[in-house]
Amino acid sequence: MNFIAEIDIMTKKEILDPQGKAVKLGLENLGLPTVEDVRIGKYIVMQITAENESQAREIVETACQKLLANLIMETYQFEIKTM
Repeated sequence: MNFIAEIDIMTKKEILDPQGKAVKLGLENLGLPTVEDVRIGKYIVMQITAENESQAREIVETACQKLLANLIMETYQFEIKTM
């Protein structure tokens, strides 16, 4: 079966996000002072061939834990969809 995994990786809230701060300042300079916080993350889409959804989830978990996310500084969540 073919699956699509949509993965969101975000910096943990207690970690400083310099990109987010820069974007927030840019928005203030554009006249949007009501934006209180901006966090920048990664959005990854993976196409996976697996026997079932459970196996696809295991593949995505392994990819996130061993390569895609820095677990010290980032959290991740994902959704699996069938193609």
